[in-house]
Amino acid sequence: MSTEALPTYCVATVRPWNIAEFETTIRHFPGHWHLITDPDALTLERLREIKPKAIFFPHWNWMVPEGITSAFECVAFHAAPLPFGKGGSPVQNLIERGFETTKLTAFRMVAGFDHGDIYLQRDLSLSGSAHEIFLRISKLAASMIGEMVANWPTLTPQVGEAVTFKRRKPEQSRLGGEFDLKKIYDHVRMLDAPEYPKAFIEIGDTRIEFADAELHDGEVRTTAIFRKIKP
Repeated sequence: MSTEALPTYCVATVRPWNIAEFETTIRHFPGHWHLITDPDALTLERLREIKPKAIFFPHWNWMVPEGITSAFECVAFHAAPLPFGKGGSPVQNLIERGFETTKLTAFRMVAGFDHGDIYLQRDLSLSGSAHEIFLRISKLAASMIGEMVANWPTLTPQVGEAVTFKRRKPEQSRLGGEFDLKKIYDHVRMLDAPEYPKAFIEIGDTRIEFADAELHDGEVRTTAIFRKIKP
């Protein structure tokens, strides 16, 4: 097949680990590939110029306008076995509920969040820090994109009880209440990623944030970062 006959695809994402995975893996799949990393650049006018067969969203925090989802095949990724786990912060909500594994779901983006039919679901471990999990997700999403462009899957409806998670707020990162060691470990690790509000406690005018959690020999060991609370 000549390069002119190959289809065109877009990837829209904002996290550095997803951008790196695009550069190292996705852009080498068959086809002509475009990367969009700015929400303001995701416009109907630009997409009409590119004419993608599909647009993949491995990590995207904004509602995509219906004009785009109705005009193009838009594929979103969500770290929960939809329809269970719709909504925000799926990784943190699952870990908080004691889950050790989940599914990464690729589904058709339609009006509303996480409502579309499913293309693929693949197993995903929830071990390690949030950053390690996000790196794992980025690699798995890239693999799933490769599967899809090689052999476009048939859509299947979401089946089962719909359970919706609420997006976590920064104040929920506070450590408090009656935690056992495993819950403390899970609380610290599930928030340990760049640009995420880390687990913390406050003493006087000092906030202590925690990262790099390890659980072994009846202890939770972490790195502590001390910050003055701004007035």
